[in-house]
Amino acid sequence: MPYRILVSEIMLQQTQVSRVIPLYRAFLQTFPSFRKLADASTADILKAWQGLGYNRRALMLQQCARAVMRDYRGRLPVEYEALRTLPGIGPYTAGAVLAFAYDIPHPVIETNIRRVYIHHFFPNSRKVADERILPLVQRDLAQVVSPREWYSALMDYGSHLAVTVDNPNRRSRHHIRQAAFEGSLRQLRGRILKYLTERGPVRISALAVLLQDERTTQAVAALAREGFVRTTGARVRLAS
Repeated sequence: MPYRILVSEIMLQQTQVSRVIPLYRAFLQTFPSFRKLADASTADILKAWQGLGYNRRALMLQQCARAVMRDYRGRLPVEYEALRTLPGIGPYTAGAVLAFAYDIPHPVIETNIRRVYIHHFFPNSRKVADERILPLVQRDLAQVVSPREWYSALMDYGSHLAVTVDNPNRRSRHHIRQAAFEGSLRQLRGRILKYLTERGPVRISALAVLLQDERTTQAVAALAREGFVRTTGARVRLAS
């Protein structure tokens, strides 16, 4: 269960639940454990990740799996600070793993939880910081029997509010309007990785012609810096 919770939390970062569900199920069939994920090739991981975007998350998840295998004998730690040392696990993800995988009370604030608290406790406020919400979450968490059930209920309610009232999260200090994906450099990076996953190494100049985008060289250089691809002379391939 902890492995599955971690995979779901990483996948759900900046991605809608409806997109995640089928890809999550397929990903777990291919990589059912930390060991399988740790031993996988970059090509296989990126192939399984197609459709989710933000491919950096996939590599960080594998790095996390390798650290769990190396340092914790394949078992995700139960301590918050230990979780935070793992690649790709930030404050929210660490708290979510504790709450949903282990039912351990730890304050967690995400989109739907934030929406509930702003709606009910800050109806006339603007730029509400999470620091103002956190004491309320801690107060309520101290009174619940199961953090897992409590957070699940809050998230369901927050999802309901999203379609029944004017989105309270627009009044959050942390609200960010998503940049357009179509035509973005992020979209181009995804197209490059998809091509290399499906067809293998290619000359960078030929790739630029195939993709019809003059930013291809720039995108390849960025992917290489981040460890997604390797360049040899004028050719590019997926990192192994």
